[in-house]
Amino acid sequence: MINKKYYRFVYSFFMSLMMSCFMSFVITLFNVGWVDNFFHIWRHSWAFAFMVAYPTVLSFGPLVKRITDKLVESTPAK
Repeated sequence: MINKKYYRFVYSFFMSLMMSCFMSFVITLFNVGWVDNFFHIWRHSWAFAFMVAYPTVLSFGPLVKRITDKLVESTPAK
């Protein structure tokens, strides 16, 4: 198992991996359609998207957490 102190990095890795996969698939499909070499184009788009997404999630994650913490009640609803 991975030590809990690396939680932020592991979470960010998987969040950016899955998000970039889905978003690049949808955007590639929207832009080029279902062409013969779709998966080749998508794979390259996904690789580039992930390289941007991972540092972005790491950078903006703490800010998003602070904003979310301010907007969401900390006490459970009754």
